[in-house]
Amino acid sequence: MTVVAPAFAGEVPLYQPAPGWIDKAAMPKLAADGDPPSMMILDSQQRVEKGQLWNYADIATRAGSAEALTQLSSLTLPWAPDKGDLIIHELSILRGDQVIDALASGKKFTVLRREQGLEALQISGILTATMAVEGVQVGDVVRLRYSTTSKDDALGGHVQNVSALPAAPLRLGYGRVRLLWDDADAPRWKLLASGVDAKPVKKGGLTELSFAVPLAKQPEMPADAPTRFTHPPLFELSTFANWADVSKTMAPLYATDGLIADGSPLAGELAKLKALPGSPKEKAAAALQLVQDHVRYLMVGMNGGNYVPQKPAETWTLRYGDCKAKTLLLLSLLRGLGIEAEPVLASSTLGDSVPERLPTAAAFDHVLVRAVIDGQSYWLDGTGLGSRLEDIGDTPRFGSVLPVRTAGAELMPIQTHANARPTIDVSVEADESGHEKLPTVFDARAVLRGQIATMISTGLGQMDAKRRDEMVQGFFSEQVGTAQYSQVGVTTDAASATVTFTAHGVTSSPWKLSDRRYRRDAGKLIDEISFAPDRARPAWLAIPVATSAPIGIRYHLRLRLPQGGKGYAIEGEQGLSKTVAGYDLRRTVQLKDGVLDVEERTDATGVEIAADRLPDERDALATVQAMSPHVIGPAKPTYLWDYSPATIAAWPQSKAVEATFAKAIAADAEDATGYSSRSNFRWGIGDYKNALVDLDKAIGIKPDVDLYLQRAYRRFQTGDVTGALADGRMARQLDPASGAAVGTVATYLAESGKLDDALGMVDAKIAIGGEARDGYRSFKATLLGTYGDPAKAIEIIDAQLAEKPGMTGLFNERCWVKGSRNVELDSAMQDCTKAVELSSGSMAALDSRAMLWFRMGRFDDALRDLDVVVAQEPGKEPSRYMRGIVLHRLGRASEGDAEIAVARRIDPRIDAVYARYGIKP
Repeated sequence: MTVVAPAFAGEVPLYQPAPGWIDKAAMPKLAADGDPPSMMILDSQQRVEKGQLWNYADIATRAGSAEALTQLSSLTLPWAPDKGDLIIHELSILRGDQVIDALASGKKFTVLRREQGLEALQISGILTATMAVEGVQVGDVVRLRYSTTSKDDALGGHVQNVSALPAAPLRLGYGRVRLLWDDADAPRWKLLASGVDAKPVKKGGLTELSFAVPLAKQPEMPADAPTRFTHPPLFELSTFANWADVSKTMAPLYATDGLIADGSPLAGELAKLKALPGSPKEKAAAALQLVQDHVRYLMVGMNGGNYVPQKPAETWTLRYGDCKAKTLLLLSLLRGLGIEAEPVLASSTLGDSVPERLPTAAAFDHVLVRAVIDGQSYWLDGTGLGSRLEDIGDTPRFGSVLPVRTAGAELMPIQTHANARPTIDVSVEADESGHEKLPTVFDARAVLRGQIATMISTGLGQMDAKRRDEMVQGFFSEQVGTAQYSQVGVTTDAASATVTFTAHGVTSSPWKLSDRRYRRDAGKLIDEISFAPDRARPAWLAIPVATSAPIGIRYHLRLRLPQGGKGYAIEGEQGLSKTVAGYDLRRTVQLKDGVLDVEERTDATGVEIAADRLPDERDALATVQAMSPHVIGPAKPTYLWDYSPATIAAWPQSKAVEATFAKAIAADAEDATGYSSRSNFRWGIGDYKNALVDLDKAIGIKPDVDLYLQRAYRRFQTGDVTGALADGRMARQLDPASGAAVGTVATYLAESGKLDDALGMVDAKIAIGGEARDGYRSFKATLLGTYGDPAKAIEIIDAQLAEKPGMTGLFNERCWVKGSRNVELDSAMQDCTKAVELSSGSMAALDSRAMLWFRMGRFDDALRDLDVVVAQEPGKEPSRYMRGIVLHRLGRASEGDAEIAVARRIDPRIDAVYARYGIKP
């Protein structure tokens, strides 16, 4: 809402000539040739005079486009009326040699009060003078000259100012910063920027400091550098003598004598605190909780409130206040309890750069309380949320702070350390007792504490049930991965300032087959830490790293292993207690009675790491992560195809998976992912019929390309080629550009005896050209090599290799076509050998060569290659099928039958695939 300030326009002069000390040297710079920048003039002049700061600005902006014209059509000038005036000296339009006075016709600025920070809980009291500038045309220059005066009574006659300076690549026609003072008002000044040469000179009884802007491009800095390296270029001036001067100037604002009147409501609250049992520390925590929980935050900057805190009685009555008001209230309560306490000024964003800055109150944007109990400092922030007794020893990352004392004080650094309690505390109970490759069933619980919990509690009242559930599911997706949830919940506890999320669901198995054994990670948090500071540039070699502000996370996993844990073991470091890369790391791992128990905690400490320590810290973290624990399965693993579908379905884990999916689907029948996920599970255990039923339901809810292609493949595997082709065509209809859809339709056309139609479709894609052309040419060769003339397939591959010899995968394709179709065997071995040599560990080349050995009657050689493939990829059903065939040829029929049975279990159509090549058991 915009509020018009009542009867304000006549209270201060809004249009008068500039003071005599103003230097108008910028005037001739307006005539710019070539490509003029949009900002023609940016002239900032300041004068310190009798405890007051004049700020003069001369800004000329060119309307170089229609967009710029729109921006210049309305001017707004903010200022603080409780500290000074806004004075307009000139508003004109420059058109060639013509100067048009935009104020000559009596046009006036309208004064508004627009609280633009209300959403950020701020009332600044800033007024805005605004005016629509009439008659501006593209190519005009709008020139505005104005001054503001500023005198803050809270500063005790001192003057201060901090200005952000423009730097290249910003372009200006003319830019300058100019500061003047006489000897009686001589300020200190400082440039926190690189590449500026500015020296004060005497001019007519005044001292002048002047330098051009924009500054040269400032040195680039690594993003993880402390803020003293990364802050924007600044120009500071101050009449404070030192930090002690700032401290004692602020001290009267935080005097607490008599602020809690006898018999007042606040006196009653103080009496309650005094009556509490427990130590001074416990009472301090109770006082902090009172201020945090019962006084909402609202920054009040008007009527001198930028530095002057609201009185505690008023704060308690209004039940709102900013950091100043909350600090004064908390300070009064603590002193009333006999606890040593003092306010400290802090910078919430540039704290580590404060020691480099000029002593000013403007160096700080926050104030909190430092309490001293039993010789220990406690940093108590009334604007925080959810702090409890366990937390009051935590350390904020404010760098150096300034105690506010009557006698003055110097800067005091806050040495950060790990928080007492984890902000996020996650526990997961997981069931993987049936088999490694079944989905994991889990119950998860997360306790969130402190400020994040308070914010979530506030937001819950604005969420409906669906949004609340989505929030909980999104949180656990970060902890356990993508999942289907049968139940989620959230509860709040104001007494402990916690929010608790709970969930029951299923997620994909984390087990991987490696070196012929199943393996899964046992840890989580520590493996996710990244510490890779970039100090490659010579100029960055000495720059330290600012680590994350203190925050703790705890993760506890309790996992039931398959086969009661028999044959399972832990590899890696099971116990860990170490500080690395700015983190305190703790971990314990146990495996007992078939249950894996893992507890991890990581705490960012907020410390700064010196540049010469970075290589050691990086190596130390890499070593810790390399030693992260893993669970490894038995030396002789089992696979799902080793069990019948009925046996798998009877396992408790499988039953739990089915029950969870059923509840998840019932909870949201319009969500297709429940059906599609359950379809994947059922297909994996061999329940093909019900898997297809679930896919039908998923497509009924959300017919998309991926679901149609998935159902097409599964229909094909169960012998329904007609249905598979229909699904492929639906997928292509939804996305005609989908290469997967084109490949599916073409393959099933060929399977249906319509090879010419399939080839025509692929030829049309090849004719389009582009990056996909090579892929479609290879696919055409595959179609011909499988369903048509192998000689034509080989001809296409030959042509591709001639054009692009770097496509080494083509050697394998040619080897496979020759071997599977039993043609050109005399040259096939050369292709197969090259394929194996260039395969970089791929098992496909060995599988292809085994086919060639088979055709040549060299069954022992074929078996040798297939043994390697099956050992590395046990689920590769074509290799298992061929291994069964080869074993039959070697007279080992029973072994061969077992292999063929496995292949059929994985792919019901495997016999038909090899019958096409004339290969049968």
